[in-house]
Amino acid sequence: MIGLLQSGQYAVFALLLIALVISLSFHEFGHAAVAKWHGDDTAQRAGRLTVNPLAHIDPVGMLMVILVGFGYAKPVPTNPRNFRSRTSDLWVAAAGPFMNLLLALVTWNFYLFLRAAGWESPGGEIFFVLLAQINLLLMVFNLIPLGPLDGHYILPHFLPAHLAHRYRMFNARYGTGALLALIVLGIVGLPVFRYLAEFSYLLLGWISLV
Repeated sequence: MIGLLQSGQYAVFALLLIALVISLSFHEFGHAAVAKWHGDDTAQRAGRLTVNPLAHIDPVGMLMVILVGFGYAKPVPTNPRNFRSRTSDLWVAAAGPFMNLLLALVTWNFYLFLRAAGWESPGGEIFFVLLAQINLLLMVFNLIPLGPLDGHYILPHFLPAHLAHRYRMFNARYGTGALLALIVLGIVGLPVFRYLAEFSYLLLGWISLV
């Protein structure tokens, strides 16, 4: 993102930042809402059951996004002991990526509807495309089953019990390190994030309903 500022693309930078803040806020709200539905009000008591960006955005994480193109929001706090079922952690984890998919689906098709109706706005087009792509990218990235990403809560529910246990032990020991290594490789030149971005762009065609 810093490259946009350096090249004088201030409007695109602002639109990208707004789209990112919205996407992260809805992602975290999804976790908080589903945790509440499954019996855990920890996030609600922490003021996280909201789409207000002030409740979710981490200043350091956002600064990292601007400087290196990768960052984070504040994780939603949960207490698994309050969950009502053995699969509650699956639904709480899946809620963040699902919220990103839902937001991408709604905003992208709303844009397609406006375009079909003859609406034209270069800035609006850039914003809707960015908002849809960022949400799809966040969905795909968070489904990676490494470290603290949502995917590591989801994957064990689709594995046999013995493999799920071995996977959880592996991720507890090496998951965060493996994820950090993947991020560093992406920053220094391995096209990891380019492939994720290309896949998220491909998904735009799959969610186009208009």
